[in-house]
Amino acid sequence: MGRMADRTADQDGPDGGRPAHDAVWDPWSPEDVLARLGGTALTWCVTAGWAIDLFVGRRTREHHDLEICVPRTQWPAVRDSLPELDFLAVGDGRLWPADAPALERFFQTWGRDLRGAFRLDVFRDPHDGDTWICRRDPTIRRPYATLIETTPSGVPFMAPEVTLLFKAKHDRDKDRHDLRVALPLLDAGRVEWLRAALARVHPGHPWSAFLDGGR
Repeated sequence: MGRMADRTADQDGPDGGRPAHDAVWDPWSPEDVLARLGGTALTWCVTAGWAIDLFVGRRTREHHDLEICVPRTQWPAVRDSLPELDFLAVGDGRLWPADAPALERFFQTWGRDLRGAFRLDVFRDPHDGDTWICRRDPTIRRPYATLIETTPSGVPFMAPEVTLLFKAKHDRDKDRHDLRVALPLLDAGRVEWLRAALARVHPGHPWSAFLDGGR
């Protein structure tokens, strides 16, 4: 029923997209998503800042949204499993109707409830069967079996070293916070994976020196 919501407000820009910064968020918690998707056969996991806190085992900062990632080909089933949400594609700083052109162009999909509040951001990631493929460098791949970890309560989350690779791009205060709280808990194998991936995706990134001296 959520996808029957009025979309006219999302087409008031000159190119058909409403500015994304106007969006109002009231995000679900990771447990809220588990309650909805946990009983399905879908492959999904929490990513971004929440994934780091799930790995650490406690909430270390505020989160103004909630992101999950899914294999791109499972997107229709994910959407159908969340009928209370009306999904919009997000890209170029704007919100777009989630039709084929926008879904092919952009990888993010925001879901809003009937009140108009956004609850969930779904990343539709490339993959090869059971193998996840990095959007930023397709040579970086991980089997979903090693990409996805699980909290004691059953919430799946992206491995922290992979999450940190994506957070390194923007290097914001919150990203550096997430690195600081996660790094003491990363074993040598995770640190080496992150170091090698940073060298490939972001050569000379300042986090590389921090990884060398942070253990």
